[in-house]
Amino acid sequence: MSEPSLVTSRERAKADRRTALLAAAAELFALRGFARVSLEDLGAAAGVSGPAVYRHFPGKQAVLAALLIDVSRDLVNGGQAVIASAGDYTEALRALIAFHVEFALSNPDVIVVQDRDLDSLAPEDRQAVRSLQRSYIEAWVGVLAGIHPGIVASELRIRARATFGLINSTPHSARTSPKAAVRRLLEAMAFAALTTA
Repeated sequence: MSEPSLVTSRERAKADRRTALLAAAAELFALRGFARVSLEDLGAAAGVSGPAVYRHFPGKQAVLAALLIDVSRDLVNGGQAVIASAGDYTEALRALIAFHVEFALSNPDVIVVQDRDLDSLAPEDRQAVRSLQRSYIEAWVGVLAGIHPGIVASELRIRARATFGLINSTPHSARTSPKAAVRRLLEAMAFAALTTA
């Protein structure tokens, strides 16, 4: 009877250590850059020895891949869930904007790493991230096409990317501002930009 709970506890502890390592990686990679962080640095920041990192990842590049692929997958899945639960295109857009603003305010280090260190990924991992990013953009384009049926998809992609730029850059410039105020402002600005004719 006790064996399954032991396995579950062990698996939970392993998952918690992996999460701690990825959080440490986001912070250290954002602060120093991917090339200037060692596996020993990551282990120390997460409270494990350098060699213990290898129980979770085969190397530093695998840590970066897991960080960026996981977050890209979370954005795609979260965006699709938000759209699926919305009653109409306008509601879906408001929910997508709120979802992305919350992501940006909660993950400023990941955004820095994404912008600066994407090229440090192995080609197949970089392709996986790019593919997930395209899926996320297309989810936004589908909603925007419902709001602006006369606008071609290529322009809607530009609108979506420009909005990501607005939202993703702000957590760095507004670190000392109250989060709730920044959230309200970003959501209002993004909605205005995306719904203008």
